[in-house]
Amino acid sequence: MIFRQLIDEDLGCASYLVGDEDAGEALLVDPALAIEQYLAEAERLGVRIVRVLETHTHADHVSGHGRLALEHDLPVSIHGEAGAEYPHDPLSDGEEVPAGSLRVRCLHTPGHRPEHCCFLAEGCLLTGDSLFVGAVARPDLAVEAREGAEGLFHSLRRLLELPDDIRVFPGHIAGSLCGAGMSSDPSSTIGAERAGNALLAIATVQQFIGETTGAPAPRPPNMERIVDLNRGPFVPAQRPIGPGTADDGIVLDVRPAEAFAAGHVPGALNVPVSGSAFGTKVGFVLRDDEPVVLHAASPDEAARAADRLHAVGFLELAGYFTAAEETETVEPVSVDDLDGLLESGRIDLIDVREAEERDAGYIPGSRHIPYRLLRAYGASVANGRTIVTICESGARAAIAASVLVAAGVDARPVLRGGIVEWERRGGHMVEFRRCGS
Repeated sequence: MIFRQLIDEDLGCASYLVGDEDAGEALLVDPALAIEQYLAEAERLGVRIVRVLETHTHADHVSGHGRLALEHDLPVSIHGEAGAEYPHDPLSDGEEVPAGSLRVRCLHTPGHRPEHCCFLAEGCLLTGDSLFVGAVARPDLAVEAREGAEGLFHSLRRLLELPDDIRVFPGHIAGSLCGAGMSSDPSSTIGAERAGNALLAIATVQQFIGETTGAPAPRPPNMERIVDLNRGPFVPAQRPIGPGTADDGIVLDVRPAEAFAAGHVPGALNVPVSGSAFGTKVGFVLRDDEPVVLHAASPDEAARAADRLHAVGFLELAGYFTAAEETETVEPVSVDDLDGLLESGRIDLIDVREAEERDAGYIPGSRHIPYRLLRAYGASVANGRTIVTICESGARAAIAASVLVAAGVDARPVLRGGIVEWERRGGHMVEFRRCGS
């Protein structure tokens, strides 16, 4: 059997090429929009992709099944509960899909979404968004959370009926918003998950519902639009991004944060394409209905950013530019200077991490607003003092400061080190304590 796991590091998504080497045929499971990597791998292995299988309708990235159907005439299969509007062959529980002599068995495992399926192929279980390494999927993205959790509980019990030596290959690794607490390990086994995954040890459906439907985590940005794209007519390849100007729309500056701080177009938002989870972060700061023009250091950087934007549903881009009147600057704050600035009372420190990160320890006196919410707050966060943004290491603080500066707020980021460096240098921290704890 041919088996290849291909991971999109930006989104934390995994796709799989599974096939019969002797017959020269393979199935492609859960492809991303950038299909070139799969075609190249299939060519390298000397196999022909004969069908696309989808575990479910994805909510965090645009699928490549449309490109594969339109450009390579490949059939697409997904469970009938998906309500797919594109031409497809509906899957059913227990159905076996062939690739040469290989048979891939479909296991209907609703919970994350009603149509969700896992695929079992010769000791390898592709779990999609049901069972992750060390975690389980979210139940609240397609249906009411309690309903989704009940379905997921029973689906996971079904997976636990499989032998311990079945290898588990999830649809996501750490970094995706489709689950919480998942490992960065690319695979596991049923036995290892049975022994070490705490959520699988829960004995009753009511306990499981309680554990998985607590405080809601951030939803994948652009979720509704991405689901609509993945359920609707095939999405074709997108045109290469062309030249534009700063007047063509909201400016998304994709250069490194240091370059943005040194000089940028007034009103620009900064999300460096060189950083991690670019697509997810952009989705939190851009609005669905606004034209976007990119400010990049080079055409190659603009093209890379455009590809990542297409991957999360921003299909219409107004263009890019590499030179402009960069008349606005932002002065970063160093961790060395932070203590003195706090003592002086001249700044207002905003911690832009997520709640669970802040609860583990934060700088006393700081306010908490996750970076992904700041564009909605806009100028209302201003209180007459310079705002300093801080996160774990500086990446989200830079985005947050750019959002506030674009809204007319006097804001500066802690670019290097952030909370990690503050703690390393002995800076005072307090832990969040709930009532009664």
